[in-house]
Amino acid sequence: MTALRQIAPEPAPAEASAGPELDWLLASLQSNRFMPHPPEDSIFVGDGDYRAIGAEFLGHFIRIGRLKPHERVFDIGCGIGRMAVPLTQYLDPERGSYDGVDPVMEGILWCARTITPAYPRFRFQRLDIAHPLYNPQGSLPGIEVRFGFANGSFDFVTMTSVATHLPPEELVVYLQEAARLLAPGGRLFLTAFAIDGTSTGQERLSFKRWQDGPGWYAIDEAPLAAAGIDSRFLLEQAAEAGLTVEAIRPGHWRGISAAHYQDLLIATKPGSKAPGGVA
Repeated sequence: MTALRQIAPEPAPAEASAGPELDWLLASLQSNRFMPHPPEDSIFVGDGDYRAIGAEFLGHFIRIGRLKPHERVFDIGCGIGRMAVPLTQYLDPERGSYDGVDPVMEGILWCARTITPAYPRFRFQRLDIAHPLYNPQGSLPGIEVRFGFANGSFDFVTMTSVATHLPPEELVVYLQEAARLLAPGGRLFLTAFAIDGTSTGQERLSFKRWQDGPGWYAIDEAPLAAAGIDSRFLLEQAAEAGLTVEAIRPGHWRGISAAHYQDLLIATKPGSKAPGGVA
């Protein structure tokens, strides 16, 4: 187990102001029957309403992650486009961009056929990353992942429900890659079950430590179906990767009132953006 030292998040900045226009956009995303929607039996990215969850996270990206329409987004674990579809209605079609990667071929093919023809700055790639649940025959070990983009290619990297399916040693590699790919001033938006020793007695998942390491699991039969991570380890590794953690916001899986289910980490790549906000 990696030695831990005390690292605390930086004081969280105020949420970005968002007026009634954003509320209208999020509401319309949930009711617009012309928005792309994959067949129900092909959605492999978790329970819940596809449109509602996508709209919810677009709100989090903007309000908490301070995502701007002109920015370049990288979605690690893009699945079958749950985050990409609502982003088509927010990112500037001339200046903003979106790249998504995932190991599941069916999701990438649906996105490439459905989204890219109408939104050419939305691009999708399948990476053959091995994972016992999502791609057991994958050729690329998770600890060897390196995404095929140049350093500083993105302003916003999201890992939504990705850390909750990774062992600690792979999560470390993903954090290093996120830090490498972010431009100065860029943000990492990561959701996790960040285990910090506090208990409400109302948690929806009961986590057990994996051996003596920083990883935790909630389902005996499939430990990576719901993986937790020591919050101090997460902070330590984000800092080691070169990121400044702004906040870990507790989620309502803990049995508390919160705007999001999983815990949410926001971390920034130190430095200033190029003039005009675009690298």
